[in-house]
Amino acid sequence: MLAHLNRHQPTLCRQWFEEIEPLGIDGGVLRLRARSVIHRDYLQRQCGEQFNDAARTISTHLVTVQFLGPDDPLPPVSPASSASPRPLGETEIKPPKTGVNGSIGIEPARENGSHPTGRATPPADRVGSDMTWRPTPAPAAAPKWDLAGTPVRRDTDSLVINPDYSFEHFVVGPTNRLAHAAAVAVAANPGRAYNPYFVHGGVGLGKTHLLQAICLRIKEQNPETRIFYTSCEGFMTQFMDAVQAGEMSAFRHRFRDVDLLIIDDIHFLAKRDRTQEEFFHTFNSLFQAHKQIVLSSDAPPEEIPDLEDRLVSRFKWGLVTSVAPPCYETRVEILKNKARMRGLQLPDDVACLIASRIDANIRELEGAIVKLQVFVTVEKRPIDMAMAAQALGAEPMKGDRKVEIQSIISTVTEFYGVKMTDLQSKRRQRSIALPRQVCMYLARRNTRFSLEEIGGYFGGRDHTTVMHAVRTVEDKCSTEPEFNKVVATLESQLQRMAV
Repeated sequence: MLAHLNRHQPTLCRQWFEEIEPLGIDGGVLRLRARSVIHRDYLQRQCGEQFNDAARTISTHLVTVQFLGPDDPLPPVSPASSASPRPLGETEIKPPKTGVNGSIGIEPARENGSHPTGRATPPADRVGSDMTWRPTPAPAAAPKWDLAGTPVRRDTDSLVINPDYSFEHFVVGPTNRLAHAAAVAVAANPGRAYNPYFVHGGVGLGKTHLLQAICLRIKEQNPETRIFYTSCEGFMTQFMDAVQAGEMSAFRHRFRDVDLLIIDDIHFLAKRDRTQEEFFHTFNSLFQAHKQIVLSSDAPPEEIPDLEDRLVSRFKWGLVTSVAPPCYETRVEILKNKARMRGLQLPDDVACLIASRIDANIRELEGAIVKLQVFVTVEKRPIDMAMAAQALGAEPMKGDRKVEIQSIISTVTEFYGVKMTDLQSKRRQRSIALPRQVCMYLARRNTRFSLEEIGGYFGGRDHTTVMHAVRTVEDKCSTEPEFNKVVATLESQLQRMAV
């Protein structure tokens, strides 16, 4: 089955799929045991359709895949379990099983006042004076099974946690070191180390990875910990649904009767007065009970527009930290790490090529790895520079790109008759601005530095200034043949100076 998935679903496969234990087929159900509850839940919600398709294609029978956790008991054997699975193409029409209110294959409705996860409503005085954090164990309950023989989830409103997003797979660099260290401390001592833990940064820089790593580490150390991980949009949607249905009591228990609440993209609370009011009370309830709160945002608390001051102050009670775009060396390590997780052999020169071309965010780096994985599957050959350039939709970089930025500056300043201090100054005269832009353009094409790093060599300019310089030189080269010759000559000199 794994060979079939590797051929037909290469981007789905992970190395840890090799650890899935087959338990055999019983009554047309292929049972597979995952190594943890997190892995089981991920497979159920993200990979079920693909595994079913692979099982049916290989067996040519109507086989259904069922995922089990390490401690999940096998479901009760039905009278029909001794029957062989039907070959593909044969159908059997049976009346659907009906539940409460005529629903088909759905868990029976809960009684009024019960907890939305199936546990009894906790007493109002559940919070004691003991300051030590500990998870409150849930009462044991017999697993419920759906029509496909898969355990019914009780927390479908919670986001799925990706087993790949562990601390072990998080590449630490100078731009995320503090955020990572704080997340590890939170996972080691939830509710006490930093509460709340608030991490902010741009899109695709690793915030979600840190949030899920906290979940994975805490679940590993305390499997009974009750975690609710959702997005701010999910919180708002569930709140509005609860208001309309008159089920605010169940909503509050869902978010307050937990040991760890993690909400991604909390900045979407902006301008949501009623939702901010509800979250304010949820925050207070959890904080006073010494339960851990973890939040992420694209901006620090004080810069989130239209966020109530009382929420801003509470978000800053614990630790507010940030993540920034990774530097070149960190990007190389991220690429190698992502490739290993997918079972790919990524040569060093390919990793350097991709890292020098992509410096916006980590998701784009992972997207490049996914493209390479598809190319490997289709072309059935190892990854090389030509394949990487094809996947990136660009020509390979000239030479070995070991051009020193100081060589660029020296060559350009000598040609234009300006000083290095002029390029680093704030002066905007054309006689200074054009050589500065040419330097940035050549540095972008011939070095491995990021936009931010290139800007740092020229008076600490930001990445948008460098992007503007590159576009300006490109446009000028396309419209002015003489200028294009000058730039080509300078670049040729640099390639001869490369070490």
